[in-house]
Amino acid sequence: MASQTVNGKAFEYALLLGFYEYLHTITAVSITENEPYKTAKAFFEGFSEKEQATFRNTAHAAINFLIALEPRLSNSTGKEDILNLELASDQAGQTGDVRDVLLIRPLQKWEIGISAKNNHRAVKHSRLSNKINFGEKWLGVSCSNTYFQEINPIFDMLTALRAKDKSTKWSSIENMHQVVYMPILDAFRKELLRLDKENPTIVAENLVQYLIGHHDFYKVIKSQKKVEIQAYNLHSTLNLPLGRIKSTAKIPKLKLPTRLIEIVYQENSTTTLLVSLNEGWQITFRIHNASSRVEPSLKFDINLVSAPHTLFTNHIFVNG
Repeated sequence: MASQTVNGKAFEYALLLGFYEYLHTITAVSITENEPYKTAKAFFEGFSEKEQATFRNTAHAAINFLIALEPRLSNSTGKEDILNLELASDQAGQTGDVRDVLLIRPLQKWEIGISAKNNHRAVKHSRLSNKINFGEKWLGVSCSNTYFQEINPIFDMLTALRAKDKSTKWSSIENMHQVVYMPILDAFRKELLRLDKENPTIVAENLVQYLIGHHDFYKVIKSQKKVEIQAYNLHSTLNLPLGRIKSTAKIPKLKLPTRLIEIVYQENSTTTLLVSLNEGWQITFRIHNASSRVEPSLKFDINLVSAPHTLFTNHIFVNG
């Protein structure tokens, strides 16, 4: 969705700008004016002054809170210790890094990242096809031949439909949910359970790592008159003190899951699987076609619906 991207990028820029405005009088700060920065700035400047003010107010509310949590943002070890502000490229997301805004002190070999979300919570948009080995790509363990044997006839049918007429619409497939979605989801479900059974502890952990990345980060979710901040502290790199200067709050370490508990269809749904893991993790996988025309691949909208109770979460209400 184009407007989702534009809003998201504008919010990233508002956060970067907000950090600069808040910190440049306290510590040495530099902005990396790379392509992502220029793109986000252009999107931000495309909004009306009133809309820009809303982005900035929300960003400022989050920034005040994050600066209190991260002493190294406002405190340096000396004049040479510069804080670099940078927006990550979209390529980073494809390699499993979900962070959009990076705050880096090279001299301290320290950095934190922020995943900025504007009114949405999807963590990944991954594809399935008979050419994609999701096990290898997501989890580091290959899918079985059985899985491919189960999905091949469906994707072969879609390939044939497309070859016959490129303008064929998904809506022309009768009982599409029963003919396409559910058989693919059933095969995916069986394969995920099999992979977990054959690779105890690995699959559950790698699945969550694939979804939220291998770096600790803060997620900042902007919504109507409110901003939510979540701290994904899996490797204990968030909330670090600088010498004797400590944070105002303690962020607990998050535990990764070690096993899959169950995979079921969400109630009254033929498109969404609910994956439950131990340690309080729950993920939904909603399958859908990315375009109106038939193609031999499908997309997953993947959402984290619950995380361990140790996930640090804070809601801030914003005026204007």
